[in-house]
Amino acid sequence: MKRTQAVTDKLAIGLSAMCTLHCLALPLILALVPSLAALQLDNEAFHVWMVVAVIPTSIYALTMGCKQHKRYRVLLLGVAGLTLLAAAVVLGEQTGELGEKILTVSGASLVALGHLWNFRLCRKPSNCACPESNTDKSKAVAG
Repeated sequence: MKRTQAVTDKLAIGLSAMCTLHCLALPLILALVPSLAALQLDNEAFHVWMVVAVIPTSIYALTMGCKQHKRYRVLLLGVAGLTLLAAAVVLGEQTGELGEKILTVSGASLVALGHLWNFRLCRKPSNCACPESNTDKSKAVAG
């Protein structure tokens, strides 16, 4: 279970980075290589599919991580990012291209930061009062 959570954290970070790269670099790439415009890489369907992929991945990884480390601010940070990403898809036409880019980059950044924080917290050794750790400490003190 812990490995799946780590993999989904990494996947969500990668998807967020890909989303940001697509949003910021695509206009420059299309300007430099106009023949790529025929591929319709700026299609709105890309944004929809990215959000469809990021939402369940993020919710799974962040909730599993929060069950482990109990830092619910991580979940709030991720949900705030997901909300901004969803707003970029839903309100894209109303906010204009610049507004959509701001929502997308802000949301993807928050999602990535939340997953990075979650990943790091989940990798920290726990400070639990497990019987095994008490036994090891008593051996060290006795020895």
